Amino acid sequence: MSGALSRSPAEAQRAALIADALAGLSAARKTLPCKWLYDAEGCALFEAITRLPEYYPTRTETRILRECGPAIADAIGPGAAVVEFGPGDGAKAVLLLRALAAPAAYLPVDIAPEWLDAAAGRVASAFPGLPVRPVVADFAQPFDLAGRADGSATHLGFFPGSTIGNFEPEEAVRFLRRARTTLRAGARLLLGADLVKDARVLEAAYDDAAGVTAAFDLNLLARLNREAGADFDLGGFRHAAIWNAEKERIEMHLVSRRAQSVRLAGRVFRFAQGETIHTESSHKYRPERLRDMAAAAGWRAAAMWTDPDGLFSVWLLEG
Repeated sequence: MSGALSRSPAEAQRAALIADALAGLSAARKTLPCKWLYDAEGCALFEAITRLPEYYPTRTETRILRECGPAIADAIGPGAAVVEFGPGDGAKAVLLLRALAAPAAYLPVDIAPEWLDAAAGRVASAFPGLPVRPVVADFAQPFDLAGRADGSATHLGFFPGSTIGNFEPEEAVRFLRRARTTLRAGARLLLGADLVKDARVLEAAYDDAAGVTAAFDLNLLARLNREAGADFDLGGFRHAAIWNAEKERIEMHLVSRRAQSVRLAGRVFRFAQGETIHTESSHKYRPERLRDMAAAAGWRAAAMWTDPDGLFSVWLLEG
C-alpha cells in the first residue's frame, strides 16, 4: 500500500494544509486559503463572531429563513433531501428543515469534522426520525453523494452564510457549476448572498471592537504552528479588514508588524514591515451580478428573499 493511501484523514489534512501554506506563502503576494481558518478553535471563534453586534450576516439571514420560511417551502415543495455545503452548527438547517414539507434527509458536507459533528447532532436531536448522513469532503472540489439519500428524493442544495463570497468570481461560477453536477438532475439550490452596502458597516463586521475576528484570523497562524511545526510569532502580526471598492469585497489580512522571518516545513519565509498575508475575501453582491453568475453556471434565479433593510439575500436557483 502506498504512503498516500495509508495516510489517516488527519495526516492527509495536515499534508494538504502544509502544501497550501507553502504555495501561498511562496506567492508574490502572500496568501493562505480561508478554509484552513476552521479548525476546532477557529470554529468556536467563528460561532462567537456570529453573535457579535457588528456581525449582521448571520442574524439577518436567520431572520429571512424564519420569516420567509413558508414562502421558501412553497417554492421548494415536499420531499427534498437537503445537502448543506458548509453547515456550521446546523442552526440554519434546523430552521429550513422545520419549514419544509416532509424532508427526506439531511446531508451536511464539510472538510472540518468539528462542523459536521455539531450540525449532525443538532439536526438529529431536532428531527429524530430524519436520516442524517454527514459527508466529510471539501465541498469546493468534486465529491460523490451516491447512495446518501433515497433514490426518489429531490436534492436541495443549501449554501447559506454568503460563503459563496469567499470564492473569486470565476471560482464561484465553477462551484455553482459543480454543484449542479453533484446534486441530482432537477435539483435546486438555496443560496445565501450578502449584498453591497456602506463600507463602514462592512469593515466593522469584519473587525469588531472586541477583537474576536482578529483572534479568529490570527488562529490560522497558531494552527500552522501547532499542526505544521511553523514558528510564527503571533504578536508580530495584526489583523486588518479592508473594503476593496473596485472588486466589491471585504479582504482580511494579517499584517506583519516588523521585518521578520518564519520557518515552515524546512523553508524560510521573509516578511517586510507592513507586508500582509491575505487570508480571506468576502465578496458582496448586487442582485444583477448574482443572477449573471448563476446563469453562467447553468442555474436560473427562480426567487429572491431579503430583509427590510436590504442587507442580505436568500436565492432559490433552479437547474
